Amino acid sequence: MWAHRGKWVLPPTPPSQPPHRKAIAKSGLQHLSCQPSAAVLARGETDREIRSTVDWSESALYGEHIWFETNVSGDFCYVGEQHCYAKSLQKSVARKKCAACKIVVHSICIEQLEKINFRCKPSFRESGSRNVREPAIVRHHWVHRRRQEGKCKQCGKGFQQKFAFHSKEIVAISCSWCKQAYHNKVTCFMLQQIEEPCSLGAHAAVIVPPTWIIRVRRPQSSLKASKKKKRASFKRKSSKKGAEEARWKPFIVRPIPSQLMKPLLVFVNPKSGGNQGAKIIQSFQWYLNPRQVFDLSQGGPQEGLEMYRKVHNLRILACGGDGTVGWILSALDQLQLNPSPAVAVLPLGTGNDLARTLNWGGGYTDEPLSKILSHVEDGNIVQLDRWNLIVKPNPDAGPEERDEQVTDKLPLDVFNNYFSLGFDAHVTLEFHESREANPEKFNSRFRNKMFYAGTAFSDFLMGSSKDLAKHIRVVCDGTDLTSKVQDLKLQCLVFLNIPRYCAGTMPWGNPSEHHDFEPQRHDDGCIEVIGFTMTSLATLQVGGHGERLNQCREVTLTTFKSIPMQVDGEPCKLAPSVIHISLRNQANMVQKTKRRTSIPLLNDQQPFPERLRIRVSRISMHNYEALHYDKEKLKEASIPLGLIVVPGDSDLETCRAHIERLQEDFVSCHPSLQRLVLQEGDGAQSKALSSQRLSPKWCFLDSTTADRFYRIDRAQEHLNYVTEISQDELFVLDPELVVTETVSTSPGMPDLVDSGDVSSDPHKFAFPSSSSSPPNSPGPRAAELQRKRVSSDSSVAEALAHCDSLRSTKAALSRVGGVHRSNTTAADFKPTSRFEKSTLNNVNSVSADNLIECVKMKDHQKLKELHKMGADLCVQDPVGRTLLHYAVEVGSKEIVRYIIDNAPTDILDITEKENGETVLHKAASLCHRTICHYLVEAGASLMKTDLQGDTPKHRAEKAEDAELAAYLENRQHYQMIQREDQETAV
Repeated sequence: MWAHRGKWVLPPTPPSQPPHRKAIAKSGLQHLSCQPSAAVLARGETDREIRSTVDWSESALYGEHIWFETNVSGDFCYVGEQHCYAKSLQKSVARKKCAACKIVVHSICIEQLEKINFRCKPSFRESGSRNVREPAIVRHHWVHRRRQEGKCKQCGKGFQQKFAFHSKEIVAISCSWCKQAYHNKVTCFMLQQIEEPCSLGAHAAVIVPPTWIIRVRRPQSSLKASKKKKRASFKRKSSKKGAEEARWKPFIVRPIPSQLMKPLLVFVNPKSGGNQGAKIIQSFQWYLNPRQVFDLSQGGPQEGLEMYRKVHNLRILACGGDGTVGWILSALDQLQLNPSPAVAVLPLGTGNDLARTLNWGGGYTDEPLSKILSHVEDGNIVQLDRWNLIVKPNPDAGPEERDEQVTDKLPLDVFNNYFSLGFDAHVTLEFHESREANPEKFNSRFRNKMFYAGTAFSDFLMGSSKDLAKHIRVVCDGTDLTSKVQDLKLQCLVFLNIPRYCAGTMPWGNPSEHHDFEPQRHDDGCIEVIGFTMTSLATLQVGGHGERLNQCREVTLTTFKSIPMQVDGEPCKLAPSVIHISLRNQANMVQKTKRRTSIPLLNDQQPFPERLRIRVSRISMHNYEALHYDKEKLKEASIPLGLIVVPGDSDLETCRAHIERLQEDFVSCHPSLQRLVLQEGDGAQSKALSSQRLSPKWCFLDSTTADRFYRIDRAQEHLNYVTEISQDELFVLDPELVVTETVSTSPGMPDLVDSGDVSSDPHKFAFPSSSSSPPNSPGPRAAELQRKRVSSDSSVAEALAHCDSLRSTKAALSRVGGVHRSNTTAADFKPTSRFEKSTLNNVNSVSADNLIECVKMKDHQKLKELHKMGADLCVQDPVGRTLLHYAVEVGSKEIVRYIIDNAPTDILDITEKENGETVLHKAASLCHRTICHYLVEAGASLMKTDLQGDTPKHRAEKAEDAELAAYLENRQHYQMIQREDQETAV
């Protein structure tokens, strides 16, 4: 590397290396000095095996890269354009990226990279006398960058302008260890900086230095030892040699204890969270030493824990679900480490109740991993009770038929969260069996939750657990609770160790209600015993709780028939048994704490202003997904909500309460805002949207990070000050916010304006009457589409619920040259849809009246025959009711099932004109539980609202069916989070 026009550049094939070039080569930066061979060009690949995992064998290469597939088209091959194999071949070649140093090369250029000896940051050191005498310091690992975030450490200026994504110029030189970066010019990056020791950066306290990890050579017997062995017997010699071989490991860890260091081991379950873990592994290998990051699918945690067992102040980060945490805690039990390392949690699972209890949140979304590492370092160590489960056969149980599912032992003999039996265990068992049979169908948290809800409702209809109380006996600390369980007719029994259960619910209830019991804790040596009926279990998600039975230190549970049970989410069907529950030990856990991560910038007052006036703005999920890496555009897309005034030291829970009160003030002014929208059109659009109520799933956004916004988990709001996530404005993310945009009418899109009623002002709405519209005019279709837009989002429906004109007339948007759109596509406006063919053009060979009459008479067979003859199942009557509406009205499950299976899915959300109700609205009003289940599983929207602003859940509540309402509430929750459940690339 040499200076040319004030910049460090890579020269072509220099004849020899001066002393400082050797230093550069050792630190990472290197030039290219050889051309691709003809054989390699012809073959198009490299001879050497490309590694995608850390090599722990004795043949591991010093400074070996860890490659994974990438599709980053903007990153040029690191070997340089002049010497790139793909450039020589003039064809597109797959690229790979190193997880540890983040360079990108073509697959066929990896061999060339090895020839120029460009190594990755070294993750270990070699044993030997020379290495032992060397000072135990870490050198920088310098890498050229064509793109670099942040600012130069020397001059404080940024590295590149916007839109320099495809720039071929090397703009920065940065270290893969400490992340320091300099401009690629001699005035910023000087030669003396190359050989300086590296500080390891902001996370030095948790990084395991490569100087601690030593590769040892296989022991060689000395001459003296060999003479002694000659006098030993052959048998003794062979056994001793085998023992030495068994004890020998290629790598050992020799730590240097320091009170300031808290070295971290990261264990990642790549299958958790819809396979999100694989991306997490790559990111941690960039932030840390790759040899302190372990993939649990490659042999479990035992090897890593054994290797690092002598490291002082060791902490562990378990990336996965609660089951992953239990796996690691059990491995620590086996090793009997003293003191036992404290375990933190990065929640990637489905329920994550232990993570919620320890303030780590309900699921990892997009928080920067660098902040996660800071939280692990600063977290407090707390205790977690762990409970033994000792199972013995019940000698008093009568004979019973055993199927393949029945087992004589539980899947785990210890639990950290809960042990339960009855209804919830039966649902978990069905989910487990389905996932084992078809694992490819369960690759996201959202799909997993959807399956849970569907299975729960099916089991609810069958009532498989209603006789649970007749077949068990429960004794807690010597007190027999059996009669109480039977009197209450409980269908589920939970022995709970932590406050959270079933994805964040609190079954023990409000702490202020525990007049007969002590406050619930996870470190008090007591376990809570809670019972549920089907109704109380269904209301957990909406704030309900179970029947508090006891707080005890020992439990004896006796079962007299095979009953589904689960231990921390691991289900089984246990034969009649006697189960004894007792305290096993206490594990050290890391609890996330409130911390000051940044200097408060809000209102330019430090450290805590007395009062803060904060402007609050809302962002839609659509804009967040599209723009969250472009902070300025995302801010421009936000919609103001108003101002709140809070104390300077407020956390986000306090701010949430103020924002909710701000929303209540907006509700009172909805009628005037509705008239404003109807009179002024686009001019009042932003005001109407700003008054639209926040949905129940809104969350705060952190806007202070350098590169992007990220979400704050609801369970962590009490840990964050408002000054930590805002600079001059507070942003919230609303997954249900509907952003209306104006689009031009294309030639293929019919004009939605009734010419006879168009006002001279193009910004006003027009309301054509149904009698004035000709049969084939777009008026009725426009009215249907407007109703779709109004009812497609519950918040919009609430904002317009009191507008009387929408109940009696068919609304059409009379905007000349364009239409307002809200979550609709151009396909919704095409005059060739199946619904228009059936309702407007009347092209069906079988009349709609015949089909409707057939459904009214519940004649399933005749309907099938007419459908085979060519009848269209999508027909509608004059007021917009579909065949599904009539089938639900008469309660015919067979016909509903047939139409769902044979008609387009669009039919599920068609709204009739009188009340604006979908088929799910009607089924909920009539309390047809099975039909509701069919419709929801087929994809019917639970967030659609009728002209009264009611969702299907509200209809069930008005029909006084609390259990059906709770089910619909559950499923509505899952539909609302569908867009949130993205596989976040880190």
